[in-house]
Amino acid sequence: MFALRGIHAGYGQVPVLRDVTLAVPDGSIVALIGPNGAGKTTLLRVACGALAPWQGRLELDGEDHAGRPAHDLVRKGICHIPEGRGIFRSLSVRENLVMFAAPGTEAEAVERAVDAFPRLGERIGQTAGTMSGGEQQMLALARAYIRQPRVVLLDEVSMGLAPAIVNDIFAFLLRMAAEGSSLLLVEQYIPKVLGVADYAFILNRGRVTFAGQPSELENESVLSHYLGAEPVTPAVAAGA
Repeated sequence: MFALRGIHAGYGQVPVLRDVTLAVPDGSIVALIGPNGAGKTTLLRVACGALAPWQGRLELDGEDHAGRPAHDLVRKGICHIPEGRGIFRSLSVRENLVMFAAPGTEAEAVERAVDAFPRLGERIGQTAGTMSGGEQQMLALARAYIRQPRVVLLDEVSMGLAPAIVNDIFAFLLRMAAEGSSLLLVEQYIPKVLGVADYAFILNRGRVTFAGQPSELENESVLSHYLGAEPVTPAVAAGA
């Protein structure tokens, strides 16, 4: 179980997250949705160790890792795929995959990435920054597949991509979950993410306003209500 409990965080003196609690059970896909400026990216930055919370716990199997640096959390099996691809644009596809791999596993890493995304095999010697947006996103996602992390934090993986590419990416996310990774997925394509998620949270103005089953949000009026609703209690959010 990966969980954030009672998280307060922000930048300088400006609060962004206020008493946020959510849980990501092993092998599950958890959707985190909300309006722009709700604090979703900030929450992922806390979850990966890029931003230390002011207060609260960042738990993996009950052990608190709040405030630990990002490289420590990577060693614990937490992988963050940020918005905007997160690749080395000036390196080739092969060089990116080698950079993503653990020492001594480079050849196997390239094989695994090409197996997951055959198009990367067709572009293996190409400079990453010259590929299409969808191909760059595949390369970014390959990092998670190569390292086989316990928890993957994904920020807007479908942004700006053609529907066919989005379908491929969501199929890949389901494959990762089936192979044992837990996914916390921030996504603007709400119907798509609710269709694959086991649990859903809505974040609005830095607080959790909904925690429960994705099926509860299928009605558009219900979804709109929760996007503007009062926050749920931390105990309810922790129960997902």
